[in-house]
Amino acid sequence: MVAEQGFSLIPPFADAEVIAGQGTAAKELLEEAGGLICFLCLWGRGLLSGSLIAAHALAPGCKVYGVEPDAGNDAQQSLQSGKLVSVQAPQSIADGALTPSLAPLTFEIIQQFAAGVLTVDDQALMNLMRFFAERMKMVVEPTGCLGAAAALSQQINIRGLRVGVIISGGNVDVATLGRYLALGQAL
Repeated sequence: MVAEQGFSLIPPFADAEVIAGQGTAAKELLEEAGGLICFLCLWGRGLLSGSLIAAHALAPGCKVYGVEPDAGNDAQQSLQSGKLVSVQAPQSIADGALTPSLAPLTFEIIQQFAAGVLTVDDQALMNLMRFFAERMKMVVEPTGCLGAAAALSQQINIRGLRVGVIISGGNVDVATLGRYLALGQAL
């Protein structure tokens, strides 16, 4: 359609304007909560990149971590190696985070500003989906649970700190949601 009708193709995460727009979620959180010491972002490459830029500008002392599924940890590997790493055919229920590799633009931003990248497994995501459904009466897709799952995993010591987590996305069909809720364990 781009070639035939002259439409513009806007990448979902590797675009400066998309990154800026997605960073407004972190901007709103930081303005409302203030004084956050640590921030865990779900793993949308554009959302994380925008959040990193917003946090750097509004709360420079705030440590921001990206979170991705264990099975698709290309960003974690990329940061550790200092170069872009691809993960072929990652398998996770966090389907919104299963791109095989960061884009050069998002890698540069993440490399410059992220405190690190954490990973969580699918069971942790199903447990959080169940928690959100039972306790909060919210439908949250697996990818939207990444940040909260990392916070509960204790991979980093956040006890006593003011921590912010972006929880977003309800893109899960009812049958799949039911299956994940049944497999999730109560927290």
